[in-house]
Amino acid sequence: MDHEKFQNHYRIPSARAPWHAYDDGAYFVTICTAHREHYFGEISNGKMQLTAIGKFVANNLQTISTHCPYAEIPSFVIMPNHLHAIVFIDGNKIPSIAGRDAACHVSTIPTENDITGKNTKMREIANQSGWLSVCIGGIKSAVTKYAHQNNIDFEWQTRFHDHIIRDFIEMSRIAQYIENNVAQWE
Repeated sequence: MDHEKFQNHYRIPSARAPWHAYDDGAYFVTICTAHREHYFGEISNGKMQLTAIGKFVANNLQTISTHCPYAEIPSFVIMPNHLHAIVFIDGNKIPSIAGRDAACHVSTIPTENDITGKNTKMREIANQSGWLSVCIGGIKSAVTKYAHQNNIDFEWQTRFHDHIIRDFIEMSRIAQYIENNVAQWE
């Protein structure tokens, strides 16, 4: 297996579908904690008991449209060491290049002082990875910031897994999996 080097380190190539822009559609997303640590809580008597950081994650997922107006998460489950979510990206609500970046709450219009700064960087990331990655990156960033501000030991696994949902039958099967995930933890 050939691996590319990035900054002199070997890196596994992206699992993203090269034929898909990730700027519109429905996705089944899984995000894991580093080393599968149980940062989000524990399952007791068939119910997930969320920690403070687990509650913060839940709030972020429930209010994603506030931060990313082009995204909606109608179904999710938080497990002790990972989360699953169905994420809709509405291509008609994507911020324009000369607008605002909802994930970072910044203008994407380059200013004299920001030609190579954060705004330009966010445009480049979105153009390379699609708005699904910007949305997930925003969630991961917000949770990490919350953990640091509250002196909570926390770390994400570097990447996330996504699956493009292609039809209603697949959407129903995934929604049922999410709904039953806690009960099937054992």
